[in-house]
Amino acid sequence: MILAKWFKQERNLLVALIIAVGAYVGEHSILEMGQGASMIAAAALIATIVLASMRVAHHAETLAVKVGDPYGTMILTLSAVAVEVIILAIMMSGESSPTLVRDTIYAAVMLDINGILGLAALLGGLKHGEQPYNDDSSRTYGVMILTAMGISMIVPEFIPDAKWHYYSAFTIVAMIALYALFLRMQVGKHSYFFSYSYPRTEKKIAATEAEEHHEEDSTATSIVTILIGVVLIGTLAEFMSAFMNTGLNGTGAPPAIAAIVVAAISAAPEILTALRAALRNRMQATVNIALGASLSTVILTVPVMEAIALYTGQPFIMAMSPVQTVMVMITLIVAAINLNDGETNAIEGMTHFILFATFIMLTALGL
Repeated sequence: MILAKWFKQERNLLVALIIAVGAYVGEHSILEMGQGASMIAAAALIATIVLASMRVAHHAETLAVKVGDPYGTMILTLSAVAVEVIILAIMMSGESSPTLVRDTIYAAVMLDINGILGLAALLGGLKHGEQPYNDDSSRTYGVMILTAMGISMIVPEFIPDAKWHYYSAFTIVAMIALYALFLRMQVGKHSYFFSYSYPRTEKKIAATEAEEHHEEDSTATSIVTILIGVVLIGTLAEFMSAFMNTGLNGTGAPPAIAAIVVAAISAAPEILTALRAALRNRMQATVNIALGASLSTVILTVPVMEAIALYTGQPFIMAMSPVQTVMVMITLIVAAINLNDGETNAIEGMTHFILFATFIMLTALGL
C-alpha cells in the first residue's frame, strides 16, 4: 500500500526511469540518425531531467520545512549543487569544452542573483511593495561570493600553466576552509544572520501552507526519493551529454549554451521556490535561496572539479573572460547596493533582471 502510494506520487521519476531505459537502448540508433534526431533527444532528456529535479527539490523542500531556516535553505541549495556537480562531472568526461565548468558557474551566478532574485524582487515588489529581510545574510553571502569567485575564477588568469596544479590544490583547500566556516556560522551562533522574524499572522499562514504541502511525506521517504532522483539525473545527464555534443557539433552555436543548460537544470526547482516565497512576502527565503545557491555553486563545485582535474591530470580553464569578469563585478556591486538596507523593491528587482537580460544577450553574441 505504501509502495503503491509512492509510485503514484513519484510519476515523474517513473517516467524518467522509462526514458533512461529508452535512451540506453536507442542511443546508438539516435546518434546514427544525425544532428536533428540528436537535438530532439537532447531536448527531451533536458525536460526529463528538469521533471526529475523538481521531485528532488520537492522532497528537499519537505525536509527544509521540517527543520526550518537556515537548515532548510541549506538542504535546498545543496541538493541543487549536487545535481549540477553530477551533470558537470559526466559532461567533462566526454568531449566537452575546456571552459564548461567556468561557464556553468558563471551562468549559475547570473541566473541565481540576476535571474531568480531579480525576478522575485520585481514581482514581489509589484505585489507587496517593499519586502523586508535580514540584511546580515545578504552582506555575508555577498562578501563570500566575491572572495570565492575572485580566488577561483579571476586570480587563475595570472597563474602560469606550469604551476596550475599547485594553485589548484590551494584553491581546493581555500574553498573547503571557507565553506567550513560558513557552515559553522549558518548552523551555529550566527544562524540568526540567515533568518527573519515575521509577524505572527504570517508565521501562522506559512506554517499552514507548509503543512498542507508536505504532510504526506515522511523524512525517510524524502531522503530515499532524493537519492533515487539524483542517480536518475546522473544517468540521464550522461545520455544528454552525448546527444547534445552530436547535435551542436558544427552548428556554430556558442560554447556557453551547454553551460547555461546545466545551470538552468540545477536552478529550475529553486526558481519556483524563490518566486513562491517572494509572492508570499517572505523575501528572506528568496535571498537565502538565490545567494545561497550562488555561493554553494562556487564554493562546492570548484573544489570537486579541481580535484577531478588533479586526479586526471587534465586541467580546464577556470579564469573568466574579460566580459564575464565585468558582468560578475557589476552584479556583485549592484547586489551590495541593493541588498544593504534590509528591504527589496520592484526597482531593485528590475536592475538585476536587466543584468540577466544582458547576460543572455552577450551569450547569444558568443561573448
